[in-house]
Amino acid sequence: MARGVYIHIPFCHQICNYCDFNKVFFKNQPVDEYIEAVGNEIEMAVRKSPEQFQEIETVYLGGGTPTALSATQISRLLHHINSLLPTNQLIEFSSEANPDELTADKLEALLNGGVNRLSMGVQSFDQQLLKKLGRTHTNEHVYETIRLAKEIGFDNISIDLMYGLPGQTMEQWEDTLMKALELDLPHYSAYSLIVEPKTIFYIQYAKGKLSLPTEDSEADMYELLMKKMAEKQKIQYEISNFAMDGHISTHNKIYWDNDEYAGFGAGAHGYLQGTRYSNYAPIKKYIETIQNHEQPLLHEHKVTFEEKCEEQMFLGLRKNEGVFFKQFEEKFGVSMKKLYGNTIEQLKMEELLLEDEKGVKLSHKGRFVGNEVFQRFLLED
Repeated sequence: MARGVYIHIPFCHQICNYCDFNKVFFKNQPVDEYIEAVGNEIEMAVRKSPEQFQEIETVYLGGGTPTALSATQISRLLHHINSLLPTNQLIEFSSEANPDELTADKLEALLNGGVNRLSMGVQSFDQQLLKKLGRTHTNEHVYETIRLAKEIGFDNISIDLMYGLPGQTMEQWEDTLMKALELDLPHYSAYSLIVEPKTIFYIQYAKGKLSLPTEDSEADMYELLMKKMAEKQKIQYEISNFAMDGHISTHNKIYWDNDEYAGFGAGAHGYLQGTRYSNYAPIKKYIETIQNHEQPLLHEHKVTFEEKCEEQMFLGLRKNEGVFFKQFEEKFGVSMKKLYGNTIEQLKMEELLLEDEKGVKLSHKGRFVGNEVFQRFLLED
C-alpha cells in the first residue's frame, strides 16, 4: 500500500550542468497534453487498485521543475491530483521550485491547490558558482521569493544546497552556509556533487576540464555543514538533511523507511506491491501510451526477499536513527543479527557503526563513508 505519491514534471526553462534527471526544455513541448496524461495515468491506477491509495500521507511534485508551469497549468495539475487522490488526509504536499520562477500567482495556485511545503533549489549563494552550475537565479531572487512565499502563506520551506563544486573553496562554502542559515528556515538539504553520465559536467570531466575539490576537502565541507547546522539547532536526521523539530521531510522518509510509494509521469519510478517500476521517459511515448489507455510501464522488477533486506539496511542507515531490530524482524520475519551479525560486529570494530538496544546506526565517522558501509550489507548469493 502506497504511503506516498511522486509526480514527475519533466520541463525546465534552463538545463543545469549537473542534472541527470529526466527533463526537457519547456519551449515547444506539449505541456498541456502532458498534464492531462498525468491525470489520466493517476485515474487508471486508482481505478485498477483503489485500495493502494487509501492511506497516502504525502504527495511530492518533482522534476524537472514543477514551477516551470504557468499558474493556470499548475492549477490544472493540482485539480487532477485533488480530484483523484484523497489529498484531504495528507501530512505533507510538497513541490520543488526554482527561486526565479515563483511568481505570486504561481505561489497562490500552489497554496490554493493544497501544497503546504516548498523545496527550493538554491544550491549556492555564490554567483560565480551558480553560473558554473548553469543556474539562472540570483541571491535576490532567493530572498524575494522566500519573503513572498511567507507572505502568501507558506511556512514550511526547505532549500537545497550543494558542495564539492568545481573550483569551490571552503570560504565560499562557509559563506553559503552562513547566508542560508540567516534565513532561519525549518529545513535544509545539502548534497555533494556527483558527476553523473549524460550531463555537461560529465563531458567536461571526461575531457579533463572540470576541476573538483579533493576528497579531503569535500569531507571538510561535510564536517563544516554538520557543525554549522548543529549550531543553529537544525537537527541532522539523515545524511544530507537537517530540520527544526517537527519539520522533517515526511515524503523522503518514506524512501528511507523502504516503504511503498506510487510514481506518476514520464520517467517516474515507483514501488508498489513489492515491485519497483519505472515509466517511459520520452514525453511523446509517455503521452501516446496513456492516450491508448495503457500503463506507461518501461520496466518492472519484483524485489526479492534478499533485496528487501539489503535495501532496508542501505536506506535505513541513511537516517540518524538508523535501523531498529524490532522493526526489521517484524517486517522480514528474521532477526537482523541472524542475517548481518558478523557484518555489524566488523563495522563496529572499524568504528563505522554504533549499536544500542534499539538497533544500529552510522557513527560520525561512518557518515563520511556511508556508501562503503552500505555495500557491506549485500547478502551473498
